[in-house]
Amino acid sequence: MAPRKPSLSTPVGRDPYELDRLAEELAVREGDRLSIDSASRTPFDLPQLQPLSHDNQYLTSPNFNVEEFLLSRSYTSLPDLRTELREYHATLKEELVRLINDDYEAFISLSTDLQGEGERLERIKWPLGELRSQILESRGQFQGIQDSVKEKLDRRAALRDEKALLQLLLKISDSISRLEALLLISSPPEQSSPGFSGKTSSGEVADEKVKGNRAKHLLRIATEYNQLIYHSDKALSENCVFVTEMQWRIDRIKSTLSSDLEHYFATTLFSLTSDKSKPGKTKQPENDRSKLLSDLVDCLRVYDLLGLWRDAEDVIRREVVREFVKKTIYPGSLSAPHSPVVPHTPFSHSSFGASQVSSWPPPTPYTPYIAFTTKQNPFFSDPSDFDASIYLLDDTENALASLYNKILRFISRDLKAIMEAADRVGLKNYRGTIKTSVFAVEPSNDADEMTEQGFNILSNVVWVEVSRAVMDDLGSTVFAAGKPDEFRKNYETTQAFMRSLEYLAPSSLSVRNLRRHPSFEAFERRWQLPVYFQLRWKDIVGRVEEALESKSLKASSKSNSNNAKAGDSAATFVLSQSAATWNAIRQCWSAEFYLPDLGHRFWRLTLQLLKRYRVWVETSLPSRDLSAKAKSPVVDKVTVTGLPSSRSSTPTPQQDAQSSDRTAEEDKSLYQCAIVMQDLREMEHVVWRLWEQQISTMLPQHSPGEDAAGQPKSVLKSSLSSLMDVIPLLSSQIETILIRRCCDALTPVKSLPGQFRAASQKNKPTKPSAFIPLILRPLKSFFGIDTGEGEAKALKEVFCAPMSSNVVDAVANRYMSHVSAMRKTEESLRRLRMGKKTGFSLFGGASSSNDDDSRDEERVRTQLILDVEAFGKDAELLGVDLDRSATFKSLNYMVHASSTGEAESS
Repeated sequence: MAPRKPSLSTPVGRDPYELDRLAEELAVREGDRLSIDSASRTPFDLPQLQPLSHDNQYLTSPNFNVEEFLLSRSYTSLPDLRTELREYHATLKEELVRLINDDYEAFISLSTDLQGEGERLERIKWPLGELRSQILESRGQFQGIQDSVKEKLDRRAALRDEKALLQLLLKISDSISRLEALLLISSPPEQSSPGFSGKTSSGEVADEKVKGNRAKHLLRIATEYNQLIYHSDKALSENCVFVTEMQWRIDRIKSTLSSDLEHYFATTLFSLTSDKSKPGKTKQPENDRSKLLSDLVDCLRVYDLLGLWRDAEDVIRREVVREFVKKTIYPGSLSAPHSPVVPHTPFSHSSFGASQVSSWPPPTPYTPYIAFTTKQNPFFSDPSDFDASIYLLDDTENALASLYNKILRFISRDLKAIMEAADRVGLKNYRGTIKTSVFAVEPSNDADEMTEQGFNILSNVVWVEVSRAVMDDLGSTVFAAGKPDEFRKNYETTQAFMRSLEYLAPSSLSVRNLRRHPSFEAFERRWQLPVYFQLRWKDIVGRVEEALESKSLKASSKSNSNNAKAGDSAATFVLSQSAATWNAIRQCWSAEFYLPDLGHRFWRLTLQLLKRYRVWVETSLPSRDLSAKAKSPVVDKVTVTGLPSSRSSTPTPQQDAQSSDRTAEEDKSLYQCAIVMQDLREMEHVVWRLWEQQISTMLPQHSPGEDAAGQPKSVLKSSLSSLMDVIPLLSSQIETILIRRCCDALTPVKSLPGQFRAASQKNKPTKPSAFIPLILRPLKSFFGIDTGEGEAKALKEVFCAPMSSNVVDAVANRYMSHVSAMRKTEESLRRLRMGKKTGFSLFGGASSSNDDDSRDEERVRTQLILDVEAFGKDAELLGVDLDRSATFKSLNYMVHASSTGEAESS
């Protein structure tokens, strides 16, 4: 039953709840209230609460949060909020009813409008099924056509591959036949077996054209053979049986090509080198030599194409090098007479005659190998002359150098052109390697590949044969470390030969390969350098220990004579032990002892020698008991009552003997300390000079990132500082003795008042006392200032001023104590006399006595001032700065005091 449709003819039916009327009345009431409120309000605009609506962000949120909504209306009371929500709810219901009433008629008529649509859909569905069947049928037909086309294409591709394989097999067959024809190998009959070999003699069939250009012919064959190998490998990847059956013919071609190439290469080498070693033959024409070099290059290219680098090196070793090495290096070669090989001139001079050119010596003179390695080239200064000539060794009275010169001449004459040609061929075929100078030998990965796959004639042929012959036939003579001088000479000569051999290398890669070759490393290990160092160490240390066995600190004339013999006139030592230590240090870095590979060991030995010398100095110094006794000099005796004795006591013979013995011991101690200080300063000077001139250039350079404390210069500085730490001890000991001697001369200071009282003449003094020049006389005598001779004459410039300052301060301090004691004694005597003179005198004797005492005190005061001024002048002559001496200023102030009381208060 259809729902009843509400009537729309009357307003009541349209709005049963009279919502419109209620809304109008509400609007009227709100309007009246707003007008009344607006009239009674103040003109200030207060914030108004926005009513709830569909635009409220809290009501439209997908997830309604009650707490956030209540917080947003926190300024509204709950009754007002409830009223507001109810009003909004009524508004929503009114809008919902209005929405339903507006679309109710269309909603009810929707089902009526859809009647009869099912039959229409069925009529549309029937042609779609038929269309689908037709599409599926067409799709099947197209798929069949596609499969047939794909099958035909696959069959065509297979036929194309088979055709390409057949063409490849035809190429292989043609290449084999062509190569057999080029190599003059007879083609086998159909029934021939794989073991058949039908090679005929090349001299019987080859025509004149092939004979005249045999190298180009072999190069063509090698190129064709490379193509054959490439094609055969490609066919083998397809598992072709034809190539397997033809493998024996390919192997026969390879063996034939190798034998022909080896024969022709050996013939070319013989023709290129045979005319130079025989004096009876004339020189080849330049055209023939150029032709031979061109053929040689072609042969090397063939070897490089075939990858037979070691086979080429074996041919060169067998045909050229081995025979020469056997004739040159044998057990008695060093004692055999010298027969030099005439060197080959690598270029001709068109402007001069042939006779002149042949008589010229090699254009570059020999620069001898030195043990002192420098950053410059030890053979020549201009690197542009690298390929200009050969660098020979000085063979004067050196059989080993003469032998090496033969080898160098032979390499330069017969092998240099071959090595350069092989290097050019290898570099041309290996583009990743660039030929550079031999001075920059840096490792690279490309170079490692080149080493394994290229020619290496210098290392694998020349050096292997020469080093093996030297080690086997001359090893007992060349590597014998039992004779250090001969061993060093042989080592330096061999190192020079190796450097010259490197200069003959065609490229830096050859030099690097030579240095990394196993035979090169084995040859270097053959040198017994530790044994050589032990022998040198025993010689050097034995001499030093023999000299340091003596603890005597006496000057020796042998030290200066040894320095003169050593050629080092600047190093003047007084002690023979110092000279022996210096000679040992100098020998460590001399050309007769030093070897670059043992630099670290000689450096350690140098530091050990300095340490040993310091220990010897400390153990050989004079005893310090003498200086300790000198710190407490003998003072004048006083009586029990405190009064000074009228005269000094008469010394006994025992006291005189002790005094003379002590003086002799002090003189000996001063002399020993002075010469030790002189030698220590000289040792520091000469060692630093040796470091700057030689050692710093011999030791390897350290990287900037290394610890500064571990560098050689810092270590040497620390070692010398430890050695020089002995000088302050010696200086203190010398000052102690000189202070005691200088203070002994101050004894007459105490007797000045007695001298003036006992004097018959009461004149005022005008000159210093006689003992003043004696105060600093020991110091002047020690430095040889007045006499020109003294123990420390050589130390005067450095130690005179500071040592004199210390002595003058100590003497001034003792002077002050004597003056103070003198005035205390005089004050005691004055009080004693005044105590005895208590009676009355009619003649005024007491006043006259007081006047005499005052005049005596004034004369004593004047004499003290004159003495101190004279003492200061003597001190200034020794270089003492009195303005900086606080002790002397105090002494001067004390003697200038107006009265005894003022002096005491000071």
